[in-house]
Amino acid sequence: MAQKKKISSKPKSIVNRRASFDYSLDDELVVGIALTGLETRAARDGHIQLKGSFVSIRDNELWLNNASFSLKLNEKGKVGARSIDTSPRKLLANRKQIDNLYDKKQSGMSIVPIKILTGGRFIKVVIALGKGKKNYDKRETMKRRDQERDIQRAIKNS
Repeated sequence: MAQKKKISSKPKSIVNRRASFDYSLDDELVVGIALTGLETRAARDGHIQLKGSFVSIRDNELWLNNASFSLKLNEKGKVGARSIDTSPRKLLANRKQIDNLYDKKQSGMSIVPIKILTGGRFIKVVIALGKGKKNYDKRETMKRRDQERDIQRAIKNS
């Protein structure tokens, strides 16, 4: 008898929901990321948080900072033990893309990671240029979202 494949509920992408609230986002760019084996396993299992993370440019290279990877420790006797690692990780992009991002960053834009794609063979990071929102812009976003929710609720009930 053929064995059935086990259905796993691993996420195809890890999303930074806070980024779209804190920044008005413009251009998106998909870049690679250099990871170790434990970090790759954490990404595929969905044990990454992008809240508070940002991208910096050092020595003409892109670096992902403050992304917390919950690494599984392979120690004997400790079942399910994990450690949090927030060290910077190198992002892989073309020279032309890095130069373009550097020019935009000089004009006051921020580079923010939007999501991590883990569906394919390689793990990719979607980064975007964003301008920080003021508090009144955030309140406007919340107000618009509440209005849309009320309209959808009214349509559904009628």
